[in-house]
Amino acid sequence: MSSYQSIQHIQNISKQLTILQNSMDDLPAQQQEKISEILDTMVTALSNLQLSYEEMISILEASEIVEEDMFTKHQQAVTAYQHYYNLFQLSPIASCVTDANGLIIEANPIFCELLNITPSFLMGKPLAVYVTPAQRPYFRTLLNQLNQMEKVQTWEIKLCPRKKEPLIAQLKTMVIRNDSDQVEALWVSAYEISQYKQTVTPSLPTPQLPHALDGLQVLVVDDEADAREFITAVLESQGVKVTAVDSAVAALDLLEQFRPDVLVSDIRMPGQDGYNLIKKVRSLEAEKGWHIPAAALTSYVVEDREKALSAGFEFHLHKLAQPSELVNMVARLAGRKYPD
Repeated sequence: MSSYQSIQHIQNISKQLTILQNSMDDLPAQQQEKISEILDTMVTALSNLQLSYEEMISILEASEIVEEDMFTKHQQAVTAYQHYYNLFQLSPIASCVTDANGLIIEANPIFCELLNITPSFLMGKPLAVYVTPAQRPYFRTLLNQLNQMEKVQTWEIKLCPRKKEPLIAQLKTMVIRNDSDQVEALWVSAYEISQYKQTVTPSLPTPQLPHALDGLQVLVVDDEADAREFITAVLESQGVKVTAVDSAVAALDLLEQFRPDVLVSDIRMPGQDGYNLIKKVRSLEAEKGWHIPAAALTSYVVEDREKALSAGFEFHLHKLAQPSELVNMVARLAGRKYPD
């Protein structure tokens, strides 16, 4: 039944009630009054029903217009996305898109060919994994400085393709920001320039003091392999001996065998997190009669610093902090002199 037919049907019922109301002359007055009240109520209800129905029809018609407009805009957005995606995929320039932390979101065939690896394997992997180990601290520092970067930057990085010799690449990087002006993604175009340059020797952002932290033993606990590699590279460049494990359980097993000078642990880890780890470490210390200075690391902006310190950590640091801050923190915890 159409909306017009429904309204006509309601109007016909109202007319029938009116006719019925006018045909009660033969009934006693008392019955006429009661039936008339009932019929009046029914007529009013039908009138209200018709108004509500007409309002509902108006809302539905307006919704159809909005839905049609949204569908059109969605189709336009899909078409535009497909256009730019095709340009990205067919581009003769090796390109990839990462998130603000350098995790690869998308890579075109030329970029995969440059690294000699399949697209499916690249997705979700840190771009830093394909940077030579010696330059990972430098690359991480560049990522840490994204918020202060201009829109387009040029970096020179040594990349490690799979089963091939390292190559020198010039990375054209464009920062993509959201409506809050926060870094949302990074567009990277890579140009191999090995034939033009034999070596790349960028200055590392952390001060090089070979003897300041020599011999210091640090236990690093983090379930993310790239984070462990980065922290290890930064600290070892300062003469620190690093032991890195991927879980609180592995860390506790090691602590039964040796005593590090400093413990650096991620807070958010599957299974036993950093809070559970530091609680057990402090209990272990009470048995053994020694103390390990400990620092908590986090990738979360809203991580509660006071909660970490109350749990037993002496220091709290965000993973996006400068490498020099990481080194300085370890030095302070170990009681070593290190310039700010």
